[in-house]
Amino acid sequence: MGERKRKGIITPKVIAALKPGQSATDPAPRGGGAFEVRKLATGVTYYFRFMAPDGSRQRLPLGNDWTLAEAREEARKYALRYQSGERDLLAVLADEQREAATAREARAKAEDADNARKAATLGALLDAYVRQLQRNGKASAPEVARAIERNVAKPFPKLWAMPADDVQTEDLLNVVARVTDAGKLTEARKLRAYLGAAYRAAIRARQDARSLPDLRALCIRNNPARELAAVDGASNARERALSVAELRAYWQRIGASGSRDTALLRFHLLTGAQRIEQLARLTVDDFDADTGTVRLRDAKGRRKAPRAHVIPLLPEAAEALNAMAPKRIGPFLFTVTEGETGAVYSTVQHRVRKIAEAMQEAGELEKGLFTPGDLRRTVETRLAAAGVSVDVRAQLQSHGLGGVQARHYDRHDYHAEKREALETLYRLLTGEPGNVVNLRRKA
Repeated sequence: MGERKRKGIITPKVIAALKPGQSATDPAPRGGGAFEVRKLATGVTYYFRFMAPDGSRQRLPLGNDWTLAEAREEARKYALRYQSGERDLLAVLADEQREAATAREARAKAEDADNARKAATLGALLDAYVRQLQRNGKASAPEVARAIERNVAKPFPKLWAMPADDVQTEDLLNVVARVTDAGKLTEARKLRAYLGAAYRAAIRARQDARSLPDLRALCIRNNPARELAAVDGASNARERALSVAELRAYWQRIGASGSRDTALLRFHLLTGAQRIEQLARLTVDDFDADTGTVRLRDAKGRRKAPRAHVIPLLPEAAEALNAMAPKRIGPFLFTVTEGETGAVYSTVQHRVRKIAEAMQEAGELEKGLFTPGDLRRTVETRLAAAGVSVDVRAQLQSHGLGGVQARHYDRHDYHAEKREALETLYRLLTGEPGNVVNLRRKA
């Protein structure tokens, strides 16, 4: 059946009488558009019908999820717009829909960005920084993690949960000041350095493909730690270096051959007072029986990969190595647990302090107590006084080797010079000559 239009006000009765394909239109002034209902096989649909600027008749679908009264009111709103001058109503509405879609997309992006910013908290930043240190094999990673947990996460939970880009310098100042006020100046200095390094790493990650993806995802743009002033009194270099007499008295107390109790300290001193964290990582795979050497891995500083640092062993150092783990059950060489774990700094520090206290009580110290770090300084100081060059001392203790010349041009291994320096150290300790020995693994 063809289309047939019914005249008069549309009522439910009129709609019920329509056949599929038929329509009915409300009376309307000429040129003002009209409300129309059309019955299809699938049901009733409402329209606003109007004349387009090109003279064609257009229908604007109003849908079918309306009551008759609601659909008529919706058509009336379009009629007012049409009569006000929006004659190309379909084009106008299409533009509005595009603008609305663009606005929704912009709001969604802004909401996503806001959610990402809220998720990029100070805690997330510091955790990601620690994970990058761990991935890069930095020995400092555990210490940094503990310091952050102890001084930021636990005492400042609200700051920990704050977006990192919202953190102000004053917020971080409160964190560092809490540690400073407790009299822990060195820890405060380190904490300030960790905070600044974490922010710098996150900012750099936005341009560095080698950075941890978790850092890059934080999209950090500001570094509030940059304005933190240095902690006064925290970075003063220690000056304690034992005299030759003090050093020999120390050696007399730890130098008994075969003693397991002091083997750890003998090995530390006879290898040139290497950094404890590097000694702690030594395993049986780092020992070369053919050359009588151990290979340390120096990850200190901004190196992408640890630098191999080879140390010759005097016979007394080899003896101490064996004495540390006579019933070896694990791979670690520098140990107090038969090789199951490497000895940490606090273990060495505690043992050194006990010796130093005994020396102080016996009147063997000219100044105060000393630390493993003071022993390291002592070795360099006494070797310098004995005529060992600054280059050889640097090679022996693996410091100051980050310059362009050392990194790119100096390929000399310094093995002979390091052996001679250790022999000089042994003569300083005992007054006896020292010879490097080649070791063989036990069958």
